[in-house]
Amino acid sequence: MNEPVNEPAAPVRIGNVLHPVTDVEAAVRFYADTFGLPTKFVDGDRYAALDAGGTTLALAGPAEDVTGGVPAASFKVPEVAAALAALVQGGGTVVREPEQGPHEVRAVARDPWGNTVVVYGPR
Repeated sequence: MNEPVNEPAAPVRIGNVLHPVTDVEAAVRFYADTFGLPTKFVDGDRYAALDAGGTTLALAGPAEDVTGGVPAASFKVPEVAAALAALVQGGGTVVREPEQGPHEVRAVARDPWGNTVVVYGPR
C-alpha cells in the first residue's frame, strides 16, 4: 500500500488555477461573456478572480505573473516553507523562492514531471 511522503498539518487544497494574461480587463470580459463566469474580485490591472463553479480562475496580469506565462494550479498551504521542503523531498524543484505577494506568501515550483505549480499561504 502506498503511503503519503508527508502528512500535511492541515488540509491542502487547490486555491485557484492561475492563468497569466496581458490584459486583465479584457480577460475578465472574455471569460464572463464566453463561459458566464462571475467575477469574485478584481485588483485593477494586476489580478482578477472568477468563480468557475467551486474553483477560482485567477487571471494574473503582467505584474502578478509569477510563472513566466505558464498556467499553473495554485496550492493553498498552511506553511509555504514546509510545503516546498516536502515538494523537494518528493523530487520536485523550486523555481522561485517564497516571496511576499500583495495578499500572501507565494513560491513557484515544478513537480518531478516538470509541471509548474504555485504554492501559497498566509503571511
